[in-house]
Amino acid sequence: MAAAVSFPQHLLAIEEISALEIQAFLALAENYTLPSFVQNQRSLLKGLTVINLFFEESTRTRTSFELAAKRLGADIINIATATSSLKKGESIRDMVLTLQAMKLDVLIVRHPESGSVDFISKQISSAAVINAGDGTHEHPTQAFLDALTIKRHKKNISGLKIAICGDVLHSRVARSNIHLLGKLGAQIHLVGPRTLIPQYFSQSNIQIHYNLREGFKNADVIIMLRLQQERMQGAFVPSLEEYMDFFGLTMEKLKHAKPDVLVMEAGPINRGVEISGQVADSLSYSAILEQVEMGVAVRMACLDALTQKKRLPT
Repeated sequence: MAAAVSFPQHLLAIEEISALEIQAFLALAENYTLPSFVQNQRSLLKGLTVINLFFEESTRTRTSFELAAKRLGADIINIATATSSLKKGESIRDMVLTLQAMKLDVLIVRHPESGSVDFISKQISSAAVINAGDGTHEHPTQAFLDALTIKRHKKNISGLKIAICGDVLHSRVARSNIHLLGKLGAQIHLVGPRTLIPQYFSQSNIQIHYNLREGFKNADVIIMLRLQQERMQGAFVPSLEEYMDFFGLTMEKLKHAKPDVLVMEAGPINRGVEISGQVADSLSYSAILEQVEMGVAVRMACLDALTQKKRLPT
């Protein structure tokens, strides 16, 4: 990270971070895509303790943070909340204070309620807290890895037309991406049914499209969103088949975007619901697996940035 930029103690939301901090963080993350750089960092976090505290099921995000911590030499502990002291009636606050008393250095938290990670960070005085996704609020490291993936293909994010399509209403990925990509100068276009795009976005500089073909016209990047059915109370789409017909991404619909359009998806992929298998597996368009790869680099950079003060000589 550039010496002129001091990263905050916690990483809770992209909304709270400046464009300068975002650029500096992406520069650091780009270093972590280089095998030679990673090789030299294998003992960077030796002696530090990182804890994954996930209140929601997760495969890629939890594993990505675990790999990142191990590759930097940290001790990493995964806490299964389903078998934790919470089941005995302990509050989250008391649980976090207990973990802090064990001298942890980084606490990575995923929680189904928006604002919960911010609450937890306020209980912590001596460690860094990373938001690994809270409710429908934000998922900052996902936005960083998406931006890093885009930069590797398009060089500059400023001026790109980026279409974010699908369940914006329930998506923390969409909110973090809107903040980050917007701060870097991208033109944000939201695409989806009226039931899944909050109306308050129409009061900003973001353009909204209820017709996929209009929203995808001349797009440089398309970010597909998963239908967050686990967060839906009631019916937001008539049927999954009809949703795929109107807003699912197929090779035919890709023709409305630029010929070199980049297709991204945060996963897990629901083939035939939001995206066809042909597009998801396309070597010409899809960067979905590259996003996963960039996720480890971004999380290594995140652990590096948030522990820099701890690693200063005393």
